[in-house]
Amino acid sequence: MSDKSIDPRPFEVTVEGGITLRGADRGDPAHPPVLMKHGGGQSRQAWRASAEKLARAGYCVTTIDARGHGESDWAGEGNYGMEIMARDLLIQLGRFDRPPALVGASMGGMTALLAQGQSAVPLFSSLVLVDVTPRMDPDGIRRIVEFMSAHPDGFASLEEAAEKIAAYNPHRERSPNTDGLRRIMREKDGRWHWQWDPAFVARGAGAAGIDHNARDAHMDEMAEKMLSAAARLSIPVLLVRGAQSDVVSEENVKEFLAHVPHADYVDVSGTGHMVAGDDNDAFTAAVLGFLRSREK
Repeated sequence: MSDKSIDPRPFEVTVEGGITLRGADRGDPAHPPVLMKHGGGQSRQAWRASAEKLARAGYCVTTIDARGHGESDWAGEGNYGMEIMARDLLIQLGRFDRPPALVGASMGGMTALLAQGQSAVPLFSSLVLVDVTPRMDPDGIRRIVEFMSAHPDGFASLEEAAEKIAAYNPHRERSPNTDGLRRIMREKDGRWHWQWDPAFVARGAGAAGIDHNARDAHMDEMAEKMLSAAARLSIPVLLVRGAQSDVVSEENVKEFLAHVPHADYVDVSGTGHMVAGDDNDAFTAAVLGFLRSREK
């Protein structure tokens, strides 16, 4: 497959509230479709390397920025609950002429499970959950939200942002080149900001002043909804966990596999919550092997 055939083909889709989501397709449209959903605070750029590899391997790969992330519109009233994210996903599926394989990292996997829970028929041909289970470690989630909300005024330079990322992910080798950060940050008034709406994390698990009892109750409610949806999955499922993840514990994995006993499971050594970014080759190989095994 030539390089030109994997060039991103941009598209837009309008979801609830008139919000425009922006994404891109790669690969031959006649090939099996794969929809990749990024995690909270990320954008479709998180999938760029994996999407290119999967497109070269014979898949038509779609990546899309969630509301309030990347190049997609922000929700004016800060409406970023997982339920509305799941409804956005149901609208996105209207672009496909057949159920795609869905690869969902963290928030992307949560919305996939919640969307499936709202449907009486399978929405996806197969499902890959990347370091996400219905029940997750609240301390790990708080750490993520604290990092996301720690610099509301942005950074003076890309180098400063890189230093903060390196401190947050000490297990990941730091690249000496900061050019990649230009794809996930935006410059405004001489300072660099993340490409997400601050309102997305304003009421998150680590936000100041949060009602922890209410937060825990909401997380338990979401977990039960996702476990219920997971227990009804009949499609092929792969759970990918970062071996150093502080969000998905071995106990969380055991609970998920008890509800989805037919699921495959792989632990990617040397990676944390952002598995694809920590070791993209190992992650993509695991996903590609899973997808190909379902075609035999």
